[in-house]
Amino acid sequence: MTEIDWNEFKEYKKYNVQDDKLDMVVAFIKSYYNIQNAREIYNMLSVDDIGQMLIEKREIASAEGLESFMFRG
Repeated sequence: MTEIDWNEFKEYKKYNVQDDKLDMVVAFIKSYYNIQNAREIYNMLSVDDIGQMLIEKREIASAEGLESFMFRG
């Protein structure tokens, strides 16, 4: 499992502005790691301390919940 490179994320967020931090992290993962699958993104977030905090804050408990979050609107 790939770990989230938070130093690269800090660089990414200098040039990409979004209101929601989880939206920004998901966009970073999609861009930096070229991962589009909600299940893979959820797995990355769930094994990372900061990522886990972000999904728990929004009460996301599954890849399906993250997918709903990603495609809300």
